[in-house]
Amino acid sequence: MQTTAAVTTTRAAEFRAGVKDTFPLVVGAIPFGIIFGAVAINSGLSPVEAGAMSAFVFAGSAQFIAANLIAHSVAVPIIIFTTFVVNLRHALYSAALAPYVKHLPQRWLVPLGFSLTDETFAVVVTYFGKADGSPYKHWYYLGSSVFMYVNWQVCTWIGITAGKIIPANLGLDFAAIVTFIGIVVLSIRERAAIAAVLVAGLFAVLAKPLPNGLGLIVAALCGVAAGVVAEAWLKEARLPQGGERSHE
Repeated sequence: MQTTAAVTTTRAAEFRAGVKDTFPLVVGAIPFGIIFGAVAINSGLSPVEAGAMSAFVFAGSAQFIAANLIAHSVAVPIIIFTTFVVNLRHALYSAALAPYVKHLPQRWLVPLGFSLTDETFAVVVTYFGKADGSPYKHWYYLGSSVFMYVNWQVCTWIGITAGKIIPANLGLDFAAIVTFIGIVVLSIRERAAIAAVLVAGLFAVLAKPLPNGLGLIVAALCGVAAGVVAEAWLKEARLPQGGERSHE
């Protein structure tokens, strides 16, 4: 993904840069949000309940899973546990971003933490890693997350409105898969990342039969482990012969 090249030095410029760089991913998320609204209505949720889920949960994959479980009258504790497991990846996202935002006051950390999505993480983690000296990069994060949040609410309500026209079994939920694939592909820049993706994909297939979405967690952990091992191996391979004895 191409992010803003020029150094931005004002809050407004950073905010606009976050919106601009998130635009391609927002386009990909539009059908995802619309489909969720339709699925939620067809799962038995009222318009207010479906809208409130998007407003206060704001987690696409977890919302889809919760709506499906609600449609099958699954007990509330199971729904909570399942969505918790599915969203554990956000702990990894938060750990990656923590060094860049730990200096911010609580009034910033709470809304930024709530609004962290796969799409926003994809653009923000790359932007934060740029050594351009800007003191307002958290405004870039805010621009990305606000754009994603507003888009999700609008699309959810479009889907709610069309819920009786667009049946939940139409098969359009492929939009979620397309969105995630786009995020992953754009973040693959090194061989270690390729190793992580391949291993995670393999274990996602092998562990799919595990209940409550645990297969996703197994795949994610295996992918992370593969990436770490590959990075360490590649780093060692890049060392000059006899480099371990060098005193330079």
